Amino acid sequence: MDRELRVGNGYDVHRLERGVPLVLGGVALPYEKGLRAHSDGDALAHAIGDAILGALGLGDLGSHFPDSDSRWRGVSSLLLLERIRDLAGARGARILNVDATVIAEAPKIAPHVPAMRDNLGRALAIASDRVSVKATTNEGLGALGRGEGIAAMAVVLIEVP
Repeated sequence: MDRELRVGNGYDVHRLERGVPLVLGGVALPYEKGLRAHSDGDALAHAIGDAILGALGLGDLGSHFPDSDSRWRGVSSLLLLERIRDLAGARGARILNVDATVIAEAPKIAPHVPAMRDNLGRALAIASDRVSVKATTNEGLGALGRGEGIAAMAVVLIEVP
């Protein structure tokens, strides 16, 4: 059976608010603000999910897990990734690797990257060495640079029949 490679990219951004937990890559980070969203607000997992859906031509996260559906309120975004992984698997697709970047002025992401890679790899059923997570700042520019939110972008490579 011939197989082809497909690339997908994803992007997500959420506003930071006090009194909300900060979760990225399935890791609860110690910080005075968190990402406001319908689910747990994990922008990193959301960007990866959108990238996979895009590579498969299956729309975006919002079309599969709409904020109008109370089933997804507060849900772990790792669960959403597992559902997306299952959608991919049902189509015979195989996730080969993920390369993602978190854009945040604070907090420091680097100390949490190994745990994020492990969590994301588990959710996607791939080895953590196939998941790259990097972080950068917005150099003080714009809303992200003022610390008003956190964004993430991701690229995935998948193999499909």
